[in-house]
Amino acid sequence: MIGENDFRDKAAQAIEDLEKRLFTVADIEGFEVESGGGMLTLIFEEPSPAKFIISPNTSARQIWVSALATSHKFDWDDGAGSFVLDKTREPFAEVIAKLLEQQLGKRIVL
Repeated sequence: MIGENDFRDKAAQAIEDLEKRLFTVADIEGFEVESGGGMLTLIFEEPSPAKFIISPNTSARQIWVSALATSHKFDWDDGAGSFVLDKTREPFAEVIAKLLEQQLGKRIVL
């Protein structure tokens, strides 16, 4: 298991990188990105109201994403050099893009 300090650094960097990518998409697609306390909240009014919450869980050494009535948990993968979905091993940004596509009804590239 990844050490606590290493996890904190890697999770903070992954969430910060995602936030930067999301700002452009959010401007185009009309949703809000709020950050604070090391987590991100995506707020949608259209096409239907929704909220995605992306936060590190230090005790589990995972990034947790609550979106579309489902919880997604991401583990650090040394081989990939990134966080991956615990069940499918899909990369963090790709899963977030898929969730955005489901919410917005159009292709999203992060």
